[in-house]
Amino acid sequence: CAASRQAACVFGCIPVPWLCDGEQQCPDGTDEQCGQAGECCAVSSVCGTKKVQCPGTHHCIPHWELCDRHQDCEDGWDEEGCPQQPCLPGQWQCRNRVCIMAEWKCNGIDDCGDSSDEDVCAPCTPGMVRCDEGKCILESLMCDDKDDCLDGTDEPSTCGKLHTAAGCCPSGWGRGRGAIELSCLMVMGQPHNLLPACSCQVCSARVDIRSGDLYWLAFLHLSCSRTHVPCLDGTGCVAQEYLCDGEKDCADGSDEDGCAQLCNAPGHPAPCQSHEYPCGLGSCLNASLVCNSQQDCADGSDEGGNCSVPCQRSCTHLCYPSPQGPRCWCGPGYRLAEDGLSCKDIDECTEWGTGACSQTCLNAPGSYSCGCLPGYLLEPDGHICKLTGPEPKLLVAVQSEVLSYGLRSGHEEVVLATDKDHVVFSLDYDLVERKAFWMDLATESIRWQDLNSGKKGTLVKGVRSDCIAVDWLGRNLYWTDGVAGQVLATRLGAVWHGIPEYTVVIDGDLDQPHSLVLQPLAGLMYWSEVGSHSRLMEASMDGSWRHVLLAQGLGWPTALALDLPTQRIFWLDEKLGSVGSAHLDGSSVKVLKLPWVRSPFAAAVCEGQLYWSERKTWSVQQVDKASGKNRTVLLKRHGQPHGLQVPSWGASNPAVPALLISHPAHPCCPLSGTNGCAKSNGGCAQLCLPNP
Repeated sequence: CAASRQAACVFGCIPVPWLCDGEQQCPDGTDEQCGQAGECCAVSSVCGTKKVQCPGTHHCIPHWELCDRHQDCEDGWDEEGCPQQPCLPGQWQCRNRVCIMAEWKCNGIDDCGDSSDEDVCAPCTPGMVRCDEGKCILESLMCDDKDDCLDGTDEPSTCGKLHTAAGCCPSGWGRGRGAIELSCLMVMGQPHNLLPACSCQVCSARVDIRSGDLYWLAFLHLSCSRTHVPCLDGTGCVAQEYLCDGEKDCADGSDEDGCAQLCNAPGHPAPCQSHEYPCGLGSCLNASLVCNSQQDCADGSDEGGNCSVPCQRSCTHLCYPSPQGPRCWCGPGYRLAEDGLSCKDIDECTEWGTGACSQTCLNAPGSYSCGCLPGYLLEPDGHICKLTGPEPKLLVAVQSEVLSYGLRSGHEEVVLATDKDHVVFSLDYDLVERKAFWMDLATESIRWQDLNSGKKGTLVKGVRSDCIAVDWLGRNLYWTDGVAGQVLATRLGAVWHGIPEYTVVIDGDLDQPHSLVLQPLAGLMYWSEVGSHSRLMEASMDGSWRHVLLAQGLGWPTALALDLPTQRIFWLDEKLGSVGSAHLDGSSVKVLKLPWVRSPFAAAVCEGQLYWSERKTWSVQQVDKASGKNRTVLLKRHGQPHGLQVPSWGASNPAVPALLISHPAHPCCPLSGTNGCAKSNGGCAQLCLPNP
């Protein structure tokens, strides 16, 4: 038997997690008997040299997560017995709270046991500063009211005492920094030369409380990603989509400065439409008010000049006089063509994208209209679609329980509870039989419970999975095995008889597959890989037609969610701290860096909101799926949340798959399409895997 993963039994080998799990697997019952010391058989370690194993599970955590003030093992073992007292004078506290002599730092020897005394030796990259405990963080994270350093040294008591330099930056920037050459700060491609005598050098100064020294921060050293721009005061970065959107996202409001002058800036419409006249100060005036002998523009630029010249041009729509001479103008929904005479229709559906309609958009001459998919109702604003029928609810796995959370009422209810020492990990839901399925790490099994009758069972044993996904139409369950690099599947109706009954759908050339989502009606599946080269993948649900959906700009995409009304896939990136989305063909990629995305596990999309579970902060949060704004913490419990789904609670008769196509059983997924396995199991005797 494989020593690290299997134990000997009379007839062969069984997985280690089956030992002492309350179910007899060996004919002689030795898998449930205690060892010589009178204790139940221990779980052998499967962790490498760089990680430690949480007792009784196969969950591995890095050494540095021991005693880091965060519970990473489900039972809190990694935070037990940690030193509580501060180190004595002349000592230095390691990341794991062990105290060593201060002079032992950077001596080439791992005196701490977690290497933190040697990690602090390497210099931080430009634009970053080092915490007292050794970690490097972005300069922009200083004084942001959040402890980004474990010891809180990035939030000294002097925070808030920010002073903008009245002159040039000093030649030497604080301690250990040499002179740095700056170029102009660029916002939307335009230079902001606030200090002409200093070659656009714009700096801020803060006092280091520990040394009393003055140190300088350059706004250009915020290390903003290519999809973000720096705020003018140097305190953070905002997404390009947030510029001139009417909301102040920078602390100093600089993302809304100069918006009237951003004529035809990339990604932004011209401030004045074709039926409006641009005043000199950036405001717009209806063309009918130009040259009417009254100064309607604040600067009077709408009068005088060539206003007396009569309109004699062959304009398609209308002609109006202007100080620059007669001009053609177009009605709303049209723009002036290149010839300056004719008007062409504006396709708002294409140019505005999801900004025009939340679901379907139909262009019309000079206008457009929004529509909704079955099961949705158009709101009075004519743009947003809302669900009809029962209230959509969120299923959230927290430790050994599954909670139901009403997305309108906020009502909470425990719908499933397992043994206290068994954690509900990855979670999914069967729309047809109203069963919840989850991964049980302690026993390496996928279990289920009927939410109507409360009946429980085991679907399959001897599996390890980061994520499970239910094909409610084809009646299968899929899961990823990151260690083996596989995607596997079994029948939803399978009954455990002691022998695993599942098939490997995809094997080989998978670099640690992690999160998995299905599109049963199209027969497609999507998954993320978080190995040495992170990527998003797509394939048919039978494993064929596999290809890379996205391979650029990814860190660790640990949570995926499909938004079928908009045909987009969303992901949350733990390494980059961001939310990304793209069309299901991999185009139209959009990434928003959000500071509260720290350790996402699972995600779901419903209507206009993105929901996800955060393990580090023990919370479930939501943001606007398009802008990343309006963040709300929905749930916060004493325990890590894991699986998360938005199931249906009100299908009239979900027992017949055909009814699911005409009646939207899943409130946040439009049901249209085909699945070859939906009828009579596709004619297969055992497992049927759909192929579009």
